[in-house]
This record gives sequence, structure tokens and C-alpha cells, in this order.
Amino acid sequence: MALNGKLSTEIPIQAPASKWFDLFAKQLHDVQNHAERVHHSKLHEGEDWHHKESIKQWTFEIDGKVVTTKEKIESFDEEKKTITYTLFDGDISPHYKIFKFIFEVIEKEDGNASVKWSVEYEKNDDSVEPPYGYVEYLTKCARDIDANLLKA
Repeated sequence: MALNGKLSTEIPIQAPASKWFDLFAKQLHDVQNHAERVHHSKLHEGEDWHHKESIKQWTFEIDGKVVTTKEKIESFDEEKKTITYTLFDGDISPHYKIFKFIFEVIEKEDGNASVKWSVEYEKNDDSVEPPYGYVEYLTKCARDIDANLLKA
């Protein structure tokens, strides 16, 4: 059985694509105010939330359990509206050697937009299940965030 994989979900959004990208590119600290399952976040190391060397600590809910992890930005592409986050330590490291969230805002030709979340991972061994709960978490958070961005 393969130890590495990638899971993705694409969620149609109603809020402007620019608001979505700005939230994740310039106001990441505010995500916890928009998504019910994000319990807490803090800057763990570094001077600001958006510098590649900065490390953030997150507490959120996956499959009904509160989990913690650290995260840092691996790559940022403003033109493609894509950000890759590497997650590590906490509840991730015992199960996964590599764990990444890839966030992408997709603007469609018809004026609609969507948010695509991908989870890339490498399991520590065959006994670890693929991270389906994280995909469900990202989908739920996307719906919460979209509703809140529409209100703003």
C-alpha cells in the first residue's frame, strides 16, 4: 500500500476571490475568527504571520477531536493565488512524515470562483489512514469562512 498521497476538495465560494486570498495571504491570524473548528492560533516563532521562517501553532477540531500542530509557509504565489503550508509536530508527526495544505483560489471565466484545498502527505507506516478528516475539516472551514466574508 502506498505511503504517500494527495486528497483534494474544491468548494464554490460566494465571497470575492480577492477577499479569500487576502485573508490567507495577509490576515492569517484572523482565520480563527471565521471558522468554527479553529479553536486557537498563535505566532510561535518569528516576527510576523506571513514570513516563510515564521512558525504558527494551531489548535483545531478533526473528527470530533481537538488537535494541535505547528505550521509554516513553504511557498507563496500571488499570481496563481496559491499558498502551500507545511504542518508538523503536535498531532501530525506521530502519523505523517510529510503533511501539507495547499490553498488555491480559482477565478473562473464566468465570474464565479472556488477555493481548492489539497492535502499532500506521507504516512509513517501502512497502519496510518489517509487524512480524510482533514479534508472534511477544510471543507467545513471553507463554508464557515465564505459565510463570514460575505457578511464583512
